[in-house]
Amino acid sequence: IEIRVLDKLTMDDKMSLGRDGYISNEKYIAEKTESEMQTVISLRLVPLEKPYEKYWDLDLTEVEDEIKQHQTRLACGLSYGAFESGKLVGMAVTEPREWNKTLWIWDVQVSDRHRRQGIGNALLDRACSAAKEHGYRAVGLEVQNTNMPAIKLYRKFGFTIEAVDLSFYTNTDISDGEIAIFMRYKF
Repeated sequence: IEIRVLDKLTMDDKMSLGRDGYISNEKYIAEKTESEMQTVISLRLVPLEKPYEKYWDLDLTEVEDEIKQHQTRLACGLSYGAFESGKLVGMAVTEPREWNKTLWIWDVQVSDRHRRQGIGNALLDRACSAAKEHGYRAVGLEVQNTNMPAIKLYRKFGFTIEAVDLSFYTNTDISDGEIAIFMRYKF
């Protein structure tokens, strides 16, 4: 597997990565208590009775829009692809945020066939190394509380939870059981 700068992303590339999603046997439950004197938001890891499966539909119009957005990010030169025999098998799409000197990770995806082989870790390593080389102070990302495979990968790499947004996706995130967790890797 070769990790190198990802400078273009085509529909064929995106489709070759397969269905984007995950299966998790546990998740973080968010709890919030609030008063005039104190607000406490906590996360508690709980096992699930049955695996939670989440997959994003491959609506071609949405995929085309995502590719266009990613193309702008790729132009910054800090996104990376994992290639096997010239074929894209994983990617980490990032975007520099100069105002706070961080590199934001928009998308990390590894094809099903190539998962659990260290490719996600190699992509993170390359992106974080490049961020440090370019003088950024941290690398940030957002992940769902239900995506424990990704959270475990990020934690293993050294990312820590920095924030939680209880209504990032909808106004009913916390009651629907899916909230946004923001993680950082600091230099």
